[in-house]
Amino acid sequence: MRRLRILAMIILIPFGAGLPGCGGGEGGEVKSKIRSTTVGQELIDLESAYKKGAITKEEYESLKKKVLERK
Repeated sequence: MRRLRILAMIILIPFGAGLPGCGGGEGGEVKSKIRSTTVGQELIDLESAYKKGAITKEEYESLKKKVLERK
């Protein structure tokens, strides 16, 4: 009987240790907004893409507007 208890502990403890990180209030999802670049750098990159022909004038203007609205 003692072996059974020890075996149960060995099996269940690792599962129990992982539970605190599983839940979380709103549906268990963690949402964060972390920017890796500055607004200025994004605008510079957009302008560079436009000048190199990677995006059209309309795409440039639309994306520029979105970047400026996010700040």
